Amino acid sequence: MEKASNYYTSDLTLKVNRPKMSKQKLFALRLDHRPHRDMRVSTHIALVARAFGMDGIFFSGVPDTKLCEKINEVNENFGGNFLIKTGCEWKKVIKDWQSQGGEIIHLTMYGLPLPEVIEKIVNSSKDKLIVVGGPKVPRELYSIANYNVSITNQPHSEIAALAVFLDYYHKRQEFNFEFKNAKIKIIPSKNGKKFAT
Repeated sequence: MEKASNYYTSDLTLKVNRPKMSKQKLFALRLDHRPHRDMRVSTHIALVARAFGMDGIFFSGVPDTKLCEKINEVNENFGGNFLIKTGCEWKKVIKDWQSQGGEIIHLTMYGLPLPEVIEKIVNSSKDKLIVVGGPKVPRELYSIANYNVSITNQPHSEIAALAVFLDYYHKRQEFNFEFKNAKIKIIPSKNGKKFAT
């Protein structure tokens, strides 16, 4: 079941349990989720967002209880309090985010190169909403965003774009994140699979 009512309100009042070092809220917005076509891609976007230290993710498009259940199961087993909300209206999410003083960072292949803008983004004290595309990115998003950031100038995957951005953002500290209340903890190993329960 989608865990939304206890953390999402129209003014984006969010309670988060951060495994990361950033003081700002760090959320993703994935555009135009379609459960019948996008389940695998959307699941992987959410998993990358969670593993790389984001607080949560919004999906515009069709509501999807199954997607929420999958991600909440990962939280249950591997810890943390990553938040997920589906069926959002993307303009409303952005408007609410900006009304609370947050900034919008749109990952694309048309924007300014990531290495040129990442320090300015990291040094900003504003909460960040990272927008990744779907089947078709609305043209107006380019003018709404505070930053249009290119992850190369070639066609690419929104999953990879989010991972690359977050790796730059956290300066490769994602390997040091601790996820509270984990039932399963992976133990690094040269051979085989090792974990503690």
